[in-house]
Amino acid sequence: MSKTLAGIKKRIHRIKAELTAIEAMRPGSLTRQYKDPQNRLGAYYQISYTREMKSRTEYVPRHCLPQVRREIRHYKCFKALVAQWVDLSIEQSRCMMKKETPRP
Repeated sequence: MSKTLAGIKKRIHRIKAELTAIEAMRPGSLTRQYKDPQNRLGAYYQISYTREMKSRTEYVPRHCLPQVRREIRHYKCFKALVAQWVDLSIEQSRCMMKKETPRP
């Protein structure tokens, strides 16, 4: 039991370290749109996301595409790490409750 608990704590510590290393981030999906979709002319990019229950769409200049893609990647990494942390915390709580349960 204590090995499992120690392992969980170690993994949570690693996740926290990875979270602190994440740089600028933003949620959303980046899509290419066309001013003339039938002929695929006039391509431009936009990012769409929901924040505080409001849907937003913003134009993204072509020279900003690498930066926005990187920020979206960072956000996805952030969300995945937080999900892992929550799962591990639940597992840790269960281990602690089993450990503290009095035996008749």
